[in-house]
Amino acid sequence: MSKPSSPALRRAVIIGGSIAGMLAAAAVGDHFDAIDIIEAHEVPNGPEPRAGVPQAAHFHTLLSGGAEAIEELLPGSVAAMVESGANRVAVTTDMVMYAPEGWYRRWQNATHYQITASRDLTDWVIRQQLLRNTKVTIHQRTRVIELLGDKHRVTGVRLRSSSGDESEMSAQLVIDASGRSSRTPHWLEDLGITGLSEARIDSGLSYASRVYQAPVSTRGWPVVNLQADFRNGQPRAGGIIPIERDRWHVSLIGPPGAEPGRDADAFEPYAKELRHPIVADLLARAKPLTDVSLTRTTANRRYFYERLRGWPDGLIVVGDAVAAFNPVYGQGMSVAALSALAIRRAISVGGPGPGVTRKAQRAVSLPVGAAWSLSVGTDIHRPDIKGGRPNIADRLLQRYISRLSLTATGSHLAATALTDVLMLQAPPASLMAPKVLLAAFRGPERPQLDGPPLSLAERRVLSDSDLEPSN
Repeated sequence: MSKPSSPALRRAVIIGGSIAGMLAAAAVGDHFDAIDIIEAHEVPNGPEPRAGVPQAAHFHTLLSGGAEAIEELLPGSVAAMVESGANRVAVTTDMVMYAPEGWYRRWQNATHYQITASRDLTDWVIRQQLLRNTKVTIHQRTRVIELLGDKHRVTGVRLRSSSGDESEMSAQLVIDASGRSSRTPHWLEDLGITGLSEARIDSGLSYASRVYQAPVSTRGWPVVNLQADFRNGQPRAGGIIPIERDRWHVSLIGPPGAEPGRDADAFEPYAKELRHPIVADLLARAKPLTDVSLTRTTANRRYFYERLRGWPDGLIVVGDAVAAFNPVYGQGMSVAALSALAIRRAISVGGPGPGVTRKAQRAVSLPVGAAWSLSVGTDIHRPDIKGGRPNIADRLLQRYISRLSLTATGSHLAATALTDVLMLQAPPASLMAPKVLLAAFRGPERPQLDGPPLSLAERRVLSDSDLEPSN
């Protein structure tokens, strides 16, 4: 049921109880008397699956750029995640990564980190942190079916409850964080705003994921990342991330013609077909806890709202409703956090007055654009790509990035420059800084590793056939 409207009450309505929606609510909380989150599904009371999040079955990481944005929006969130069982993984110190150019070293002076946990845990911690704000109300099993207002100003939303009852809720700000199913393109047309451009770059990749009980404690266990090398006929990829309760979340990735499947008996044999057997060897010492989940929803899709000539005051779009990325790059949650932080800063400068939501939408396009250039800049070179083809500039840039990645296998400077960008803490243009260009020209300072850089304890896991999965 909707709250009674009051002329004096300044209300923000958030469409969608996703991470993007929760963080958007945190971003605008200081400027409104009430923040109403409209969620189409039921919201769980703990770290449990939430309907409408199909990607939750696949592994997620929170990049340090996103984690720091969340800390600014909801202080104490990262510590709360770790206390609840998430792992803080130093990059590249606690990473076993095999790029097409070779094995990365585990540099001890870590410059970045990732938070690894199940999507359910991350969702729950952020939700709990947000709900400390008594202004926030979540309306469950309720849908937004229409924007109120006109092409100049959005004034609220029309709601439909699970029983079919409809009502209106007035608001000074509406933020669409409803994900890939967003209706904003159609709602804008209904308001008379046309000309929205869209880009879609589809790599055709499929994901199969499964959770395992690890044979040892996962505190301090590294992220294992075997990247595809499709230029050399090795198109399969896979990885293991440590999550809460001493579990490994495993995802295997393949292109059309070499897709992983849902068959549990085929999961580990598929892992043996990766570029190196380390993932398969580790899984042989772990206990499967779940069935295999499969998705083919891996296309990069972006709406260019910031380019529209007209934009109504009182509306902002964030998260997957703006851009959804190939999940192999692990950018979604972090881009949502950086977008929410961009909204907070835009509103803090101008207040929620006329023209500010357009400025906020343009501010959102900056972190979205940075992540888009990374994901599409790689995917466009895949042989099965749909929606675009690389031009000469794309090919030259790919050659440079490959050279820089090769350099990073034996250069701390190059590795740091790349992780600055991959962790969303520096723009892609920073890779063209003179010192980075010089490092790439010189190449790696140390010889390449001939195998995965494992610690003695990690090697012991692979060599000890008597190890049983931890409880």
